[in-house]
Amino acid sequence: MKPETISRSRITALVPTCNEEHNILECIASVSWADEIFVVDSFSSDRTPELARGTGARVIQHEYINSAAQKNWAIPQCRHDWILIVDSDERVTLELRHEIIEILKADRIDPESVKDGYRIARMNHFMGSPVRYCGWQNDTCLRRFRAAHGRYQDRMVHADVIIDGRIGRLRGKMMHYTFTGFEQYMNKFDRYTTLAAGDRHHVTGKIGWPQLVLRPAARFIKQYFIKRGFLDGRVGLIVCGLASFSVFMKYAKLWGIRSAETPPRPTEEDSAIQSADDNTPPLDDQK
Repeated sequence: MKPETISRSRITALVPTCNEEHNILECIASVSWADEIFVVDSFSSDRTPELARGTGARVIQHEYINSAAQKNWAIPQCRHDWILIVDSDERVTLELRHEIIEILKADRIDPESVKDGYRIARMNHFMGSPVRYCGWQNDTCLRRFRAAHGRYQDRMVHADVIIDGRIGRLRGKMMHYTFTGFEQYMNKFDRYTTLAAGDRHHVTGKIGWPQLVLRPAARFIKQYFIKRGFLDGRVGLIVCGLASFSVFMKYAKLWGIRSAETPPRPTEEDSAIQSADDNTPPLDDQK
């Protein structure tokens, strides 16, 4: 038994993967203090499963449908009450590790003093450069929660965890190393804009110039000027430009879907999705 597991609640680090042999060892090393490391692999064609097993992690391969569905399948398979979800391109910092362990100790002594889920801020990097503005400075995700209290929204992309209980926020951050090259980015760009178009199929009316011109322009203005992306220099211009283009392509692809069929009218229940796409770093879902 690891010394840190004594007198505290236990936690599973859940790591979803697909062809992440360049990331998986550093990712697992950053959560080596967890009581269980559970890697759910989407049938990688590289050495990801082999490398993960070599660290002692539990590895199960499961067919990938989308990010939310994969994680919702994996959550009940975790062996411990607490879950920390870490994508392969993320690293848990020492500050975050110590903070999580202290909360696990408090949970053993007084469970009522501990929240049921916690949001974690991320320090994002794009192609090796830190992105301190562009709206990414406010990037948080709900990644640590009690297994019995959380599951992901039923969305194709950019789903967040729904918590049945109280939510807090941790001070420590995760390091997030996003795309390393444009080929990698564009491959994911194509896939995720298609999925995002599918998500909006039931909540968006007629596609016209407001969606194809105003929304992309508004995204660029918001991230580059209002969120001060210009302070990130060239990488800020590139990130904001790609974010704007992703909005354009999402609606262009939705227009393509509409050309083949007549969509159902949006319902009141669906309307909550309508504004969710303007505040998330582009292509943020993993694997």
